[in-house]
Formats: sequence, structure tokens, C-alpha cells
Amino acid sequence: MKQKKTKSDGGERFVYKDDDIIDKSFDWRQFRRLFAYMKPYSKQLLPLIGLMMILGTITKLAVPFLTSMAIDKAISPEFTEPSLKLLYILAGCVLFLYIVQWLASTYRIKFTNIIGQRVIYDLRTDLFKHIQKLSFNFFDKRPAGSVLVRVTNDVNSLQELFTSGVVNLMIDSVQLVGIVIILLLINWKLGLAVIVTVPIMFFISTKLRVKIRRAWQEVRMKSSRINSHLNESIQGIRVTQAYTQEKENMEFFDMMNKDSKKSWDKATTMNQGFGPLIEITGGFGTLILFSLGAYLIQHDQLTVGLLVAFSSYVSNFWDPINRLGQMYNQLLVAMASSERIFEYMDEKPSIDDKPNAKPIPEIIGDISFENIVFEYEKGRQALKGIDLDVKAGQTIALVGHTGSGKSTIINLLSRFYDITEGQILIDGYDIRDVQVESLRSQIGVVLQDTFIFSGTIRDNIRFGRLDANDEEIEAVCKSVNAHEFISKLPRGYETEVEERGNVLSMGQRQLLSFARALLANPRILILDEATASIDTETELKIQDALKILLKGRTSFIVAHRLSTIRHADKIVVLDHGEIKEEGNHTELVNQQGIYHGLIEAQFRFV
Repeated sequence: MKQKKTKSDGGERFVYKDDDIIDKSFDWRQFRRLFAYMKPYSKQLLPLIGLMMILGTITKLAVPFLTSMAIDKAISPEFTEPSLKLLYILAGCVLFLYIVQWLASTYRIKFTNIIGQRVIYDLRTDLFKHIQKLSFNFFDKRPAGSVLVRVTNDVNSLQELFTSGVVNLMIDSVQLVGIVIILLLINWKLGLAVIVTVPIMFFISTKLRVKIRRAWQEVRMKSSRINSHLNESIQGIRVTQAYTQEKENMEFFDMMNKDSKKSWDKATTMNQGFGPLIEITGGFGTLILFSLGAYLIQHDQLTVGLLVAFSSYVSNFWDPINRLGQMYNQLLVAMASSERIFEYMDEKPSIDDKPNAKPIPEIIGDISFENIVFEYEKGRQALKGIDLDVKAGQTIALVGHTGSGKSTIINLLSRFYDITEGQILIDGYDIRDVQVESLRSQIGVVLQDTFIFSGTIRDNIRFGRLDANDEEIEAVCKSVNAHEFISKLPRGYETEVEERGNVLSMGQRQLLSFARALLANPRILILDEATASIDTETELKIQDALKILLKGRTSFIVAHRLSTIRHADKIVVLDHGEIKEEGNHTELVNQQGIYHGLIEAQFRFV
């Protein structure tokens, strides 16, 4: 939901409240929560990864030592036969170690990729499942593009962390400890002189920590806004072209795109600062190494071979330090994404089962609204003391001007929102005391803006009841007169429809939604402006079918087209969240009240 406008080079723009930067301290508990997704695979693959990691580290640390032996023991001006033999042996050992190191690295990467992909799969699945459970008020406040970014981009940004980052962190940490021990064993004076530069580097780099984390959060935020705008632009392309606003839309998108590029450049520039920092620190370390090393050689406290080995170890020392710096940046990126992911994961559904909730038995259909008060926002009442009794099998029509509360009543009946005051009883059960799934499974809803999924027509109708057979699907289609137009399609019921069913007309999509709802055989049927997009001829065809189909089930019809509700058992007239009139068509017409005025107004425009 767009919350406010801000000024920019490109003019006014909207900022989504949902996408404000999350400003929290670096929380390692959150990362432990993230890494908990690796736990199911720890016994299967982590021992293998650990073995490969140890082999790779040992072989890498052994090579410089063998090189120093070759220089000090095997290479001499005379090149005697024993020294050449030793040189060949040492060279063979080095070659063998490189092969072992290559094999260990190959299998380690393979196993870590397997774990990483499984973790990403589990995380994305859990996030999607949780989002599916969230209530309508969650989606009312957030654009679809923003939700999409959490499930795709933010989860994808954790992929490198799980596929390589965590294992590389362990490898580099072990390697660093091993190198430090070896350096101190070779020559503790030279070792301490080189290592002393490390605390200086860490002190400087940590100063950038907060700025880098906020920079990556801003990158995610800008990406989310672009996706939100892109989703709106695609969904509203017909309106954009109808009002010739393509240029304005492109300028707005270009502004957001440039804004995103600036935030990305800022974040990557900060990241790149770590590399030169490591190199400069490493340069000082190398300067100390050769200056002090030359002195020690001159005073017979160090051999040339050991200095070469020392140099190799120091080089290997700065590489993991550099990678750890990059890993820290990677952790900051992951922190920004994980904060956004767990923000959604920690969101609690406002509509949920009570601890002692039980399934509602098969609904008979007696419904009672008792002093219902409802607020979408605190202080703004959408319904004000609604009292309504409905007998099983009755058809109730809800009419009134836009914003009078018609759709709100049926949303509360399906428990898409919870009432602020009062209670709704179905067969004597308060709907807040029963399991939501058992309630909604017995309620069928047909909306004005029906949603058709990508797939075949048969699959779209079967969405109402997944275990329905082909005969049942065709039967409900015939009852709502949808079978005729479906049979004329190129592949009949197997015809593929595009996203949102754009290959079908509005009326055809509405008929499919009728068939879908009726296939579910609900005990309570709700038609929310369900005939608004159907032409008069088609409407007349389904009137007879509706009389049969509505028989025996409690039904609510929300309609602006009053001709569709003449035969309703009870018509409820709403105005500004209150019931003003109640009765059948004849009674309300004779009252000469609001309903009579609506009838007259509609016929004046016919």
C-alpha cells in the first residue's frame, strides 16, 4: 500500500511503508536461526565436507614446507645425485598433494552445493507456506511486488552464503590458525612481526560495518520498490495505454531505476574498499617480512628455504584474510535479506484458530449476525451494529451504494477479517471458535473480479474440488451454461488459458468461476457482484440454473444489478455500514424507501 509521497529529480514518487530500512544491530541469533536450516543435512553431508576440508587444508599447508626442504636440502650448486633424487621425490610429493587438494576441493564444492540448494529450497518453501497463511489485512498493506521480492530476490541472495560462504569461513579460519602456528614455529620473532598488522586491519574494517549493512538494506529496499512498480505497471498496462501515460510511466520507472543504480554503486563501492585495505595491510606485512627476514638470514637465524616457505605461508595468510573480509561483506548482505525474510516469517496471521478450536460440523445454514461492529482502521467503522438473522436455505441479497458495507459483511462471514464487536453464529457456532479451514471449505465465493490461473480450463474448474472427476466438471459447466462455449474452444476443456485467463472474455471467466464454486458444493454460497460482467442474454440463461443450484443452501448475493435479486427471500438494504431496510422485493418497493429509490434510479438509466 502506498503510504506517502516524496520528492525526487523525477518528480513525486510513492514510498512503501513496508520497505523502510530495518535498522537493527548485527544479530547473530538471527544467523543461528538461519543456519538452523542446515541442521537436517548435517549428519548426511557435513562429515564428508569436513573430511574434504581437512584434506584440502593439510595439503595446502604442507606444500610450502616441502618447497623449503627442496631449497635447503635438495638444491645445491653441485647438484649431486642424492640431492637430485631428493628433489625429484619432493617434487613428486608436491604434485601428489596438488592432486589430492584438487580432488578434495571438487567434492567439497559438490557437497556444499547440494546442501546449499536444499537449504534455499526449504527456506523458500517455508516462507511461501507462511505467506499463504497470512490474513487479508497483511496483503491490504503491501504491494504484490514487495512480497514477490522477499520470496525470490531476498532468498536468492542467501544462496552464495549457503553454497560456499559457510564452508569457506570454516576453511579459512582453520587455515589461518594453522598458518599462525607454523609461522611461530618457524621463527616466532618474524611471525609476530608479520601478524601484528592483522589487528590494525580489523580495527579499520569494522568501522565500515554499519554503513555497509545499511547500504545493502537500501539496495534491497530499492529493488523491492522497482518490483512493486513493475507489477503494478504490468497489471495496469491497459489503463496506462488507454490514458496515453506510457511516457510518464517510463520516466517514473527510469527515476526508480537510477535510484536503485545509485544505491547499488554506493554499496559495491564500500565493498570494494575491503580489497585495497587488505592489499595495503599485506604490503606492510611483506615489507616487514623481507626486511626482517634478510636480517635473520645474515645472522644465521633463518635459512633461504625457510624464508621462501615463510613468504608462501604469509601469502596464504593474506588470502584467507581477504576472503574473510569478503565473507563479512557477504554476511552483511545476507543480514539485510534475512532481516526482511524473517520479518515476514515472524508476521502472525490476524485470523488464526484458537488453541481449542474444533472443526465445524457439516453446515445446515442458519446464520445470525449479532450487533456486528467492524473497523478496517481504528476509529473508522465500516459496519455499525449489524443485526441479521438468516434461515437455512434462504437467499439473502445485499444492496446499497458503494461503500455501504455489502462486501464487508461477506468477508466477515468467511472470516477473512475478525469482527471488532459482536458475534457471527453459524448453526449456533461462533465462527471464531471453529477451525478456519473447516469453515471456509463449506463456503463458496464467486467474485466480480474472478481469478483464472494459468493452466487448462479443466484445471481451473477443478480448483474448486481437486478430487472431482471429468464427468462432475462437465455437469457443473452445463448447469451454468459454460459447457457450450468451452466445447467450441480449440481443445475444449484442455484449452490452455494464459495468466488471469486473458484469452477468455469477462463473461466467460465469470461462468468458469460459477462452475468452480458450484463444483465445491458449498453449504453457503456467496455471489459478490458475480453477474456484473455477464451480458443480459447470458444472465437470463443462468437464472433458471441458479434457482436450482441455490435451492437447499444458504446464499448471499451482492448486486448492483437489481434485476438479479428480485426473487431473493430477503433483501437487505445497507447505507454507511447500517441496515436501513429489510424484506422481500415487493415489501421494499411498497415501502417507497431507499430500495425503491435504487430501483427507480436504475431504470432511469436503462
